[in-house]
Amino acid sequence: MVGVHGVGKQRLGSNTLLKDWEPTLADGLDRAGGSKLSPGDLHMAFYGDLFRPPGSTLAVGDPMFTADDVEEGLETELLLEWWAACARVDPAVPPPGGDTLARSPRAVQTAVRVLQHSRYFADVTLRGLVFDLKQVRRYLTDADLRAEARGRVEEAIGPDTRVVVAHSLGSVVAYEALCARSDHQVRALVTMGSPLGMRMVFDRLRPEPGAWPGTVSWTNVVDEGDVVAAVRDLSLFFGTGVAGRVVHNGSHAHDATLYLTAKETGEAVAEGLG
Repeated sequence: MVGVHGVGKQRLGSNTLLKDWEPTLADGLDRAGGSKLSPGDLHMAFYGDLFRPPGSTLAVGDPMFTADDVEEGLETELLLEWWAACARVDPAVPPPGGDTLARSPRAVQTAVRVLQHSRYFADVTLRGLVFDLKQVRRYLTDADLRAEARGRVEEAIGPDTRVVVAHSLGSVVAYEALCARSDHQVRALVTMGSPLGMRMVFDRLRPEPGAWPGTVSWTNVVDEGDVVAAVRDLSLFFGTGVAGRVVHNGSHAHDATLYLTAKETGEAVAEGLG
């Protein structure tokens, strides 16, 4: 199996992530009554370091981003979409109105303020929120970074790889990598908390939207409260062959390890291994 992580992992590595993913995926398989996970069964395709800022300054942590650093275009569109998605699942979040949906600096300031007080983004720092926006934007618009990230996933998928499990932005990278590797032997793609159905992501996919990554079985696992997975039903965009599974991750709806412990995820993985 190959795991593909999401955003915010720029200071970690494949071995660090395996320490989280291996036991939680093993729990998901146990709950599904499926295959047992042995050491070495899961390989992590790591690309997070491509977003790690260079160590050329004495700054501590991520860059001190503020709302003023949210760029026009894709970053603003994604931010406002997150706001709208938060309003649909969090009664405390007011929905954006016609005036606040305008792509303006004022709308950005309002969106950031609202999101920081939402249940979903309560534990995310302002600079972390903006950094995540920039990581998504960079992957979708920086051709060199995109090629290197996708190349790492393609390289990780060997002739014995049967299942690819991908979280968040990693589902976009994994989808594109599978489409590019027509010779792969993967039987199952399991996406978790995927933004693939968001229009600003879907329209920028390479290859062109609508391609199918080979003859794989595709299961999309989503929490109803996961704002990143604003479009829950991927079959609307990729065809009825995509099976949807709903899980409940509690207050941390987008957490990869909670997705991995779910019985529904374990069942999808076990089917691919079977």
